[in-house]
Amino acid sequence: MENVVSFEEFKKLDLRTARIKDVQAHPDADKLYVIQIEVGDLTKQIVAGIRAQYTPEELIGRLIIVINNLEPATIRGERSEGMLLAANDDGDPVILVPEKEVPSGVMIT
Repeated sequence: MENVVSFEEFKKLDLRTARIKDVQAHPDADKLYVIQIEVGDLTKQIVAGIRAQYTPEELIGRLIIVINNLEPATIRGERSEGMLLAANDDGDPVILVPEKEVPSGVMIT
């Protein structure tokens, strides 16, 4: 099998629920948003390539699932401190969301 991840490696991922607090168009990329999220008591910034599929109004207040402990990266000059999870529907991202409302910061197990 290709790209097999051991259970020990998988356990290193900190998957959490997060609430989207603010969404701004990335100043240097037409496909990206700069998104402020709340993960429990912590506010973080992520950069996501979902601008063609979602408006800011559709995103603000939404509960999503993120990789909370991803190494920070600078994407086109903006700091990204995590990654939202999305399905790939023929190249279009579809954000993954919890089935029911839970608080932000809840661990995904």
